[in-house]
Amino acid sequence: MTHTPLKAVRAGLLTALVLLVCAAPARADAGHPAPDSLLLLTVSHGQPPSTAGSGSLLRCDPPHGHRHAERACAELAAADGDIAAIPAKDVFCPMVHAPVTAHARGTWRGRPVEYTETFPNTCVMAARTGSVFALDGV
Repeated sequence: MTHTPLKAVRAGLLTALVLLVCAAPARADAGHPAPDSLLLLTVSHGQPPSTAGSGSLLRCDPPHGHRHAERACAELAAADGDIAAIPAKDVFCPMVHAPVTAHARGTWRGRPVEYTETFPNTCVMAARTGSVFALDGV
């Protein structure tokens, strides 16, 4: 009998949820429809990164689905959805080699987003990406 790790199941369910949300028909709105901002965020440990990691679905219209949704959405808004353009925080991180890979896929105000970067450790990741990848279990 094979056992699937809980993190792998969770990552699979989050991926399925994003696919369902993206496949849903567009809503008709009499006013000015605002494009959705929806990102599936995952953080994997190790090098190369494992397929199992913690993940979260961040929605920014209104902010929810992430433990720091308001702050993460504000940082993304200031960077116009470009995670790499979020200003790095001036912090001192330990020189510990514990690689983590941050991955985001989805849309920001109707534009596709695809971001992947491997950092030396979670401290460096948090300093460079702000609250976006501050997920539970990371």
